[in-house]
Amino acid sequence: MIKRIGIGLGAFAAALVAGWVMIGPDWRALISDPPSNTDVLFWSQSQRDTGFQMLDRVPFLVDTRPIKSSSSVYDLPQGPTLAIDDALQTYFDEGRAAAVVVLHKGKIRTERYGLEFDATERWTSFSVAKSLTSTLVGAAIQDGSIASIDDPVTDYIEGLRGSAYEGVSIRQVLTMTSGVGWDEDYEDPTSDVARFLAHEPSDGLPIIVSYMRGLDKAHAPGEVWNYSTGETNLIGILVSEATGTPLADYLSQKIWGPFGMEAKATWLVGPDGVEMSGCCIQATTRDFARFGQFILGGGRIDGAAILPDGWLDQATTKQADIGFDPWGYGYQWWTYDGNAFGARGIFGQSIFIDPDRELVIAMNSSWSSALGVRGGEREAREVFQRAVQSAIDAETAVN
Repeated sequence: MIKRIGIGLGAFAAALVAGWVMIGPDWRALISDPPSNTDVLFWSQSQRDTGFQMLDRVPFLVDTRPIKSSSSVYDLPQGPTLAIDDALQTYFDEGRAAAVVVLHKGKIRTERYGLEFDATERWTSFSVAKSLTSTLVGAAIQDGSIASIDDPVTDYIEGLRGSAYEGVSIRQVLTMTSGVGWDEDYEDPTSDVARFLAHEPSDGLPIIVSYMRGLDKAHAPGEVWNYSTGETNLIGILVSEATGTPLADYLSQKIWGPFGMEAKATWLVGPDGVEMSGCCIQATTRDFARFGQFILGGGRIDGAAILPDGWLDQATTKQADIGFDPWGYGYQWWTYDGNAFGARGIFGQSIFIDPDRELVIAMNSSWSSALGVRGGEREAREVFQRAVQSAIDAETAVN
């Protein structure tokens, strides 16, 4: 996720006072404490608590593209409540949680909401969207729109030809090992992640392509992992170019609608109208959990494979060393110890998937800092996830 949220809020400050009344009565808490700038990292805690629920709701704030829901909803039946009351309360207290949905064997075992958020509302994903974007690469391969992830990325994004991306494969972009220099420092206003949306594109190229083609090579391709929201945005361009379909529409057509997502979702777009595929899908927490269930089920819908054979095995296992063993990085998925993996976004957004336990945990939060280190929220989340796993194991042992 980027320092400026990745949402192109240039008009925000000028329209703030005049347009705030358009929000309506649901946002009374924010009216008294509106964001004073466009950088989410510098919003107050109360601004984030409410703002993460409304990034796609204010016409003067941001443009979006809809992700259509399904007429046939994937059922999430209620199962017996999981014995994690103390751990759940602790995470809501220490992790500033807005929502937790725990699915075990496809049933809701725990569901709780906070921060005046509920099951019918949308919360922003931040970089959880990266894992959805990479899944669409698999769908495009299954459809025949992309031949192989070992193809050069420049075969699909012509605007990158002649740049540091020459000789870089789609696989290396997926694993963030392209070797192209990129600075993801959220605290530095001169970093790439802070500056790219303000870039003036040339030659009619999308903003992100125009910006990324100007970067220098820092390493040989495949040698060094470097986290880059810019490269996930390139992946979105690649999928759209290959399929001839806007990214939000492709997600609607391939997964969101067919699998049975219950609520309309949205994808934020940049100033050029292109989805910011490294960030910012707004959806209900239940639908984020349903996406986790889709992945847990092998990426199949009504028995039909949406993804190529072996795709998820590769995508969700360690492909790159991130310097924090035993964790690693797959195709835009974080890989953990055991057989677990997940999607993560700043301020506590996540989808945790544990295939061995048939477990999905979807969480939305409003941490006190982007990475949740200073306030201890990240550690609180890890403790909560382990508590859920232990509760499942205890049930299994009894049965």
